[in-house]
Amino acid sequence: MANSTVVTVFLLEGFAEDQELSVLLAMLLLLMFLATLLGNLLIVTVTTADQNLHTPMYFFLRNLSILDMCYISVTVPNACINSLTGNRAISVAGCAAQIFLVIYCAAYVEILFLTVMAWDRYVAICQPLHYSTIINVRFCVRMTVVSLLSGLVYAGVHTGDTFLLNFCGSNVVPQFFCDVPSLLRLSCSDTSSNQLSILVSAVVISGGGFVSIVTSYVCIFSAVLRFPARERGKAFSTCAPHMLVVSVFLSVAACVYLRPLQTSGVLQDVIFSVFYAVVPPFLNPIIYSLRNKQIKEALGKVIPRSFHSGKV
Repeated sequence: MANSTVVTVFLLEGFAEDQELSVLLAMLLLLMFLATLLGNLLIVTVTTADQNLHTPMYFFLRNLSILDMCYISVTVPNACINSLTGNRAISVAGCAAQIFLVIYCAAYVEILFLTVMAWDRYVAICQPLHYSTIINVRFCVRMTVVSLLSGLVYAGVHTGDTFLLNFCGSNVVPQFFCDVPSLLRLSCSDTSSNQLSILVSAVVISGGGFVSIVTSYVCIFSAVLRFPARERGKAFSTCAPHMLVVSVFLSVAACVYLRPLQTSGVLQDVIFSVFYAVVPPFLNPIIYSLRNKQIKEALGKVIPRSFHSGKV
């Protein structure tokens, strides 16, 4: 890596040019970060403590919450510290670590988890008699291990390709954390193969996951429409949180990674990346808590009744 780049340190772009506004935005993101950790930690706690939630669906939801906590911890704390202290420097190794972890958590493993969760809902609703045979403990553990290990290879390849480029010009990353599109814009090498690689991998992984999820829900809706009216609401309620989470995550990810590099401004990059790095992990526990009856009941058991009533 040291032989392939003249740049030895990168400077991350702040949230805003005005220092006071930058500090204000940093504090806002810090509050969202803490709320995200709390919300996802509650999901992990209730799905672990409540025996009724020891099912494959909540097993993957627990993994998704842990992944979201790791993902948001990669970018937001460092960005907030940089804005509050005025020190925007990040080493090449630190930048590579951020890129690797962002790709690993958000661009690969989370997509696979969301895809498997859609498959879980499909089997539960369309093939209920075979559910315990198909979606069992072995299946859950195997899919989790495969997702985590294959993600290491996927993230490693894209990170390695990025840092094989030459960076001999500006070292100011137009972003509050290191990501591949921002570094491609700084490189003085030909990045056409890197852009093609990102496009192909996005189509294969994100597009493949999206097609699988849509196909699962088409089959689910076709089956649910044949249910008695009383059972339709229950079936839809188990799918609604996952559908909302998938919609938010994939729509924001598509805006960030599939837009042309040349047409993006710095402010637009920062806004999109805030949505991509902060909003999905922040919204996921809220969506599942508000839309899932079992989660709300489990929260009522874990959180003291006095907290709900506002009494001290």
